[in-house]
Parts: sequence; structure tokens; C-alpha cells
Amino acid sequence: MIHLLLYLAALSQLTDGSPTLCTVSGPSVIDFSGKTEFIPDRCAYTLISGSGLELTAIFKERRRKDVSFLDQVILRVSGVNFNLGQSGTVQQDGTTLTLSSIPMTVQGVKLSKDVDGVTAEVSTTNGAASIVFDGTTAQILVTGTPPTQGLCVNSSSSLSSMKVSEFSPSSCGTLVSEPADSQIDCIIMTDRCNLLKEAPFTSCHSLIDPAPYIKACTNMLCKYPVLDGVNCQFLQTYTEACSLKSDHNVTDWRTKTGCSDEVNEDVLCSAHEFVGMDISGDTGCLCRANFAATNKWEDGLGNLTVCSTNGASVSLAGCLLVERGIDYRALHLKDDTCRGQMDEKTHMVTFTFNSSSPCGREILATDQKITYKNAINIDNNASSGTFRSDLLRVNFSCYFNQPTTKSLTFKIKGGKAMSQIESGSWNYTLAMTMCEDMSCTKEFDFSNGIQMDQTIYMSLDTFGLDGSIIVLVVMDAFAIGGKGQKYYLANGGCVNPQEDTVKIGINKNGGSVLAFQMFQFKGENSALKLGFKMKLCLKSNKSCMPQCKGKRRGRSTTSQNEDEENVIMVSVDWN
Repeated sequence: MIHLLLYLAALSQLTDGSPTLCTVSGPSVIDFSGKTEFIPDRCAYTLISGSGLELTAIFKERRRKDVSFLDQVILRVSGVNFNLGQSGTVQQDGTTLTLSSIPMTVQGVKLSKDVDGVTAEVSTTNGAASIVFDGTTAQILVTGTPPTQGLCVNSSSSLSSMKVSEFSPSSCGTLVSEPADSQIDCIIMTDRCNLLKEAPFTSCHSLIDPAPYIKACTNMLCKYPVLDGVNCQFLQTYTEACSLKSDHNVTDWRTKTGCSDEVNEDVLCSAHEFVGMDISGDTGCLCRANFAATNKWEDGLGNLTVCSTNGASVSLAGCLLVERGIDYRALHLKDDTCRGQMDEKTHMVTFTFNSSSPCGREILATDQKITYKNAINIDNNASSGTFRSDLLRVNFSCYFNQPTTKSLTFKIKGGKAMSQIESGSWNYTLAMTMCEDMSCTKEFDFSNGIQMDQTIYMSLDTFGLDGSIIVLVVMDAFAIGGKGQKYYLANGGCVNPQEDTVKIGINKNGGSVLAFQMFQFKGENSALKLGFKMKLCLKSNKSCMPQCKGKRRGRSTTSQNEDEENVIMVSVDWN
């Protein structure tokens, strides 16, 4: 009954022509009747609907996931959207407008911008509305015929009925809990908010009730750390509300409350950032809590490594660097001429190395993998009183696994056979081609079949490796008959000296070519199966390359499954 009386009183004020004010700041909505409610999530909600206009508020998190802040206000008039965003930006249906203190009328909306924020004035069906948004707080002043719906009309309205799906991400309604900040003393914060009961704010008490603003202030400061000017946010909000509604200015309140420092709201941030103060007290773009939680890794500065062909890149979040007081321009790879590139929209800083720009990379080889390594460092002279340069070193790497495909059978009757080998952070493709010469300039013509004793050139290539650095070495090559007989063409990287026709060479792509004369096992007429074991080696690592000193292997009657782990099998049918 009390809420209804307050609501009717608010409607009466609107009807009699006197202005009525709605204030939205942080997670709080103080409606026309002076009642305060809090937005618990990160969705968009209707503030006003009716009288020829719609006003929507979008809420997002900042440093904590469980405390929402007013982030944008969208004014819709006659189907045209005006987005009042952070840093004083205003967009009309996606087009950014250039505003000044001199009002500019666009599609019937009078727009201006000054030190107090952006102001949008619009005529309603029978009255007018004025919206002032400074990046943290929206003040909505309405005269004439009252709007019929919205949280400004009744802040305790069902949020589900007020939600604007068009501007609400799918997961925005998920409520998140975080541990309480042990450094927050709610008693001290309550005393802070109660300053609104004292002079010089008392000069405004007869014009606007401070109680809703004290309630909103206490709710925020008992949950959220005193950073980014929030300790002064509702003190300022109250004085602005008083000035808008009654044209009364509260003087000297900043001196008494210690609110001389203000966040510079002119800094333009990306969607996953908000305007705040870094550890040195400077204004910058800091990461929203959800973005920071999903992008911090190792040293807590950015994304995982992205591996591409013969290169790697890692992106650090500019807002995480700002949070730690690090200037991205002082960062570099091991080669200090290789600096990070910042994306102007996302503020992600990307560091890249590849074959053409190695940037001081290191290449390490083991029996399991070949790894490309680099690191992001900071200039020695870039340290400050709050950050030591020798504490920043972000190592990142990509690697190729040694070929480990098991029992992969290609039915080669002509042309190529290809298989992609998964290799951890990097993938590369193995291609096998039968050719008519050692240089493999012409693929084998299978139209007339394969003749016994005909020389076959088997080219084994890799795509996705840098052939100038890494080579694919054939360690073993053998044939298996239908009865399990095994005959080695090469073993340990060396050809069978009993076979004059067998040759192994390195091709121009860093792959290998195996030459041999086609044969059959005695008493068999089935397709011949060839098995290969291969290894990646660095060209510069001589010890990895085969050392051939008279190794011999002849025919074998061992089981077909012996030594077949990590073997790539090729079936050749000459019928």
C-alpha cells in the first residue's frame, strides 16, 4: 500500500507539470517515487517506455563479477537508436556523432556534451524528457504526461518483464557469487555514505530526499572496493540530482569529502574494458572481471599461444598490462626489435615470430618433439616504483611431434595419399607420392600397372614444416608379405647394402625420397605392403641424421606385427 501511495504521488507530480527525476547509478535504480532497487545481473532493462520514447539501460560488471554497473543508455525515438556510451561517445544507429557544448538536433533529439557528460533532450507526447549520462550515472528528468512502463516508473517491477532481449547477451542473467572482499569495512563505508546527511549536502535536503542515495551508496561500497572513484560516486550523483531537479548547486562538497580526484571519462575503451585507475593512479582501460577471468594464464597477462605454419603468436590483453602499470611499448621478443602490435579496437597486443622474422627464436629437438621457443621481455629501463622489469618474462612455444601414426594404410593405385598428423600445438600434413624419377618432377603413371623390377620413387613430403630448418628422415623402410615375411629396404636410416637399387635422398621440401625396384615375395601374388618409420630432424643437428656404416638387413621371417608401432603402412597393388 505504501509503494502504491508513493507511485501515485510521483504520477501526481508528473501530471501537475513539476519535473520528476529517476537516477540510475552503479547497480541502483532510484525511481520517480524515490524507491531504490538493485540490478543483480549484466542484462539490459527498460527504464522508460511510453509517451513516444523508450529508454534502455545496459548493465555490465567491472572489477567484480557480482556487482553490476550502468554501462550504456540507449534512447529510441521514432525507431531511431541513440547509444549514450562510455567516454562520452554517442552513436546514432551505429554512426558516431561529434558533439560539443552547443546543442545539435538529430532526428528530433537535442544532443550536447560538456564536462558533466552527454545530455539528450526529447519532446514526449505531452511533455519532455532530459537524459544526462556521465559514464557512470544516468539522470532522467521528465515533465508532463508520465511514461507508463519501466524501472524508472516502478523500480520493483519484475525484471523478466523489463528485460530487453535485443541488448542482453544470452548468459547475462546468470547470477555470480564471489568471496566477500575482506578489506571492505562496511561500517566505515556506511559512515562514508551518511555524509549525505551532513553539510553542505543539507542545503539540498528540502529539495530532494538523500535517503535513496544513501541506500544505494551503502549497497555498493559494502560490496565493491573503493577504487575508480566509487567512494565519491553517489555523493556526486546526489549533488547532480539536486542541481537538475531544482537548479541548486551544492558548493564545496568535494573539499569536505576528499573527492578532488576524478576518473577521466574521456578514455575510449573496448567492450571488455571499463574506465578505471591503474596501480599508479592514472586513468586507463581496465579489464572487466569476466574477461580477466577467462584470459589470464601463467603470468596473468593474456591468451594462450596461437601456432601457425612455422610461426607462433601470443596476444596480451592491454587492460591486464594497464592494471599492472606496464607500458606495452616497452615489451619485445628476444630480439628487441620485434615489438608488440596493439589492435586499436580490442587493445590486444600481439607478438609474432615466423620463418621470415625469427625474432630471436630458439629451436630445440628431442626424440619426442621439435620445439620453437621465444619470450616476451620488458626493456630494462622501463621499470617503475611499482613494477620491477626483471619480473616480466612471458615464455611461449609451439612444437611438432615426431611422426607417431600407427598402422595407417594407404591404398595407392595412382596419385597421392595424404594424412594429417596431429602434433599438439602444431599440425603438419604427410604426403606420399609415387614418382618416375628421384626429383619427383613427374608422378607415376599407373594406367599400365606396375611392372616387376620397375624402379619406384616414393616421395614422402611434409606440409606445414619449414623445409629449410626441419627435414623428414626415413629411418626404416620395409616390405611385408602376406605370410608375415619382412624385408628391409632401409634400416636405421641406411639402405640395405644388398640392394643396389635402393637409394634415399632429401628432396627440396625437406622430405625424403626412397627409390627401389618393385618385387614380390616368392609364392605370393597379393598387393605389397610397405612400412615406414620416420623422424623429424633439424638440418643443423648432424647427430640426428643417420650414420651409415655397413648396416645390413636381409629377408626376415619375423611376425608381421614385430616393430610395427608408429609405422606408416602403404599398400601397393600392381595388378
